[in-house]
Amino acid sequence: MDGRIHRSALDHLPFFITAPGETDVLFSGMVVVMLVLILVIGNLYFQLHALPERMAHRTNLVQMEVVAVLVLISLFTHNHFFWIAGLLLALIRIPDFSTPLASIAGSLAKIAEQHDEHQENPTPVRDSLGRATPNRPVELPLRSASDLNPNHDEHDPAPEGVPNAPPLNKGN
Repeated sequence: MDGRIHRSALDHLPFFITAPGETDVLFSGMVVVMLVLILVIGNLYFQLHALPERMAHRTNLVQMEVVAVLVLISLFTHNHFFWIAGLLLALIRIPDFSTPLASIAGSLAKIAEQHDEHQENPTPVRDSLGRATPNRPVELPLRSASDLNPNHDEHDPAPEGVPNAPPLNKGN
């Protein structure tokens, strides 16, 4: 065989077969079409994949960050559960608890500052030797039930249904 095509075979060859040494137009066209399809489908995939994150932009910052992390995890692990969880979290509006709590904390700080301004010259607490000590609460000794009630009998039972209650004095 010398590698040449017989003259009678040229009439029966399909259009996509090229002669030796010529450019294969169909192959070049399919390479371009495949590259364009890969770019378009990849772009649609990433747009769909970022859908929960774009939906979460109207929510609060913490919720948006959680959704973004879930979407990113699902992108790298190919685990669709994370993407579905991110999508559901983006659809649900979680109430903002931090703003009211921050407002309450700020108001309490202002009240504490006003309270400190009214106590400019507090009287110092004196210890047993008469020295001034910093103001701190005075600890009182714990008192027993017999100190509170002189008629108390240690052997009286405690009332039923009341935990840690002193015993009842049934003699009175």
